[in-house]
Amino acid sequence: MLAAVLAVSAVIFVGVSADGLYGRDALVRDGGGAGHPVAPASAGTWVTAWATAPGGGEPGTEAGGLAGRTVRNVVHTTAGGTHARVTLSNLYGRAPLTLTHASLAVSADSDSAAALAETMRPLTFAGNPSVVVPVGGRVVSDAVRVRIPRDAHVLISTYSPVQSGPVTYHKHARQISWVAEGEHTADTTGTPYDVQSTVWRYVTALDVLSDDSEGTVVVLGDSLTDGISATVGADARWPDVLSDRLRTALASGRGLPHYSVVNAGLSGNRVLADGPGRPPRNPSALRRFGRDVLGRANVRVVVVVLGVNDILRAPDTADPDRIVDGLTALTQRAHARGLKVVGATLMPYRGHHGYTAYGEDVRRRINAEIRDGGVFDEVVDFDEAVRDAYDPRRFRAGYDSGDGLHPSDAGYARMAEAFELDALKGGAPARL
Repeated sequence: MLAAVLAVSAVIFVGVSADGLYGRDALVRDGGGAGHPVAPASAGTWVTAWATAPGGGEPGTEAGGLAGRTVRNVVHTTAGGTHARVTLSNLYGRAPLTLTHASLAVSADSDSAAALAETMRPLTFAGNPSVVVPVGGRVVSDAVRVRIPRDAHVLISTYSPVQSGPVTYHKHARQISWVAEGEHTADTTGTPYDVQSTVWRYVTALDVLSDDSEGTVVVLGDSLTDGISATVGADARWPDVLSDRLRTALASGRGLPHYSVVNAGLSGNRVLADGPGRPPRNPSALRRFGRDVLGRANVRVVVVVLGVNDILRAPDTADPDRIVDGLTALTQRAHARGLKVVGATLMPYRGHHGYTAYGEDVRRRINAEIRDGGVFDEVVDFDEAVRDAYDPRRFRAGYDSGDGLHPSDAGYARMAEAFELDALKGGAPARL
């Protein structure tokens, strides 16, 4: 179910349901304390500079969570701004999540947990340094005044002193984050952070009051968008490369929209079916669309790269018509909110252990429907871009990570290169 928490004037967002929507482009009260006054509404546009999709509760944290430890998540921005706010989730928790301290800072060193001291800001929630995130809920911090560069790494740190049950996390971050014993959210040296992590915990979005972007592109996908095989710490997922291409084109004077690009990829994700559990681990794209797409700030374009897992999970029975209907339903939901949809063809996967001749036929039938133009507003042909000319059921040499399904860094780069930037122009077609 969709829910919304709306306050008047200086807005603070707190504790909405897992599929709730925020007025994410609204001006939020500055939580930076003395010396950090409220920003005028004309100071910029709220966009999402980074995001991820929560996929489940972290194994091994079912009893105690991460009580008594500070989590320092490292995230990569695709927009810059003058103010920032953070979304924290307890979607998969079985007890309220009590956070007594939280902070945000720009990273000083890509190889450590050190922060630029002048950018360290404590985070507050409705003016308070602590917050309780209800079971299944999430909170958005007050906005703090701090210069967030585009194409930077930002440190988002949280500390909980009490047990909270399973930690809501994103498994395949492809980024090194950090953990420290004790409360060290305000530390700038990085010294206490002696445990590395390859997952993102609690944090699901970083918004900025941007002076270089006017909207957000959300890429809704599975492991092929999540970047499961991309080099760790290299920001080599294809949406990262797409963001770089867009900024390079804008710098050269091309008439393109100034958008951030955020990654809502979730490994194993399907269009139609949820994973197990309540709330479901790895919810279907149709279920999570409200949270992971519409819940982002100033969304203008949705990019959909989904369908192969619906085939892999039913290699001999997958129904191409139902999958296409699901993709079409995503487009219809986007259009209802005035959003343009760019969709991708399904890439080859011969060589993967889940390959079957039946599944290959289903993939081709889905791609034919997508290319015909009745599913999405614009189409990017990833299949054509990466397939082998002599065996189109496989990746071209150099584009395969080695498992027959996931691209290499070169393959991800080729996907981004195949994306026609002009597809980001305009909006949803007029509804008759």
